[in-house]
Amino acid sequence: MEPKLMAFLAAGLCMGLGAIGPGMGMGNAVGKALEAIGRNPESSKTMGGTFYVGLAFIESISIYALVIALVLLFVFGK
Repeated sequence: MEPKLMAFLAAGLCMGLGAIGPGMGMGNAVGKALEAIGRNPESSKTMGGTFYVGLAFIESISIYALVIALVLLFVFGK
């Protein structure tokens, strides 16, 4: 196969697979947080900061996948 085509396929797979994990992780985190707030509403203020930091870490994984996909496109896709 042509290297340019391989770079495009690898970038597409990188973004596709790199978005599945963080998407599932965010859904799980939000679901568990809402469940915890439903059981103990007073804890929502103390849990909020930790929750948002955790979501930021989860989101950074998909940003790393985007960076790798862009490197594949612009360095190897020439």
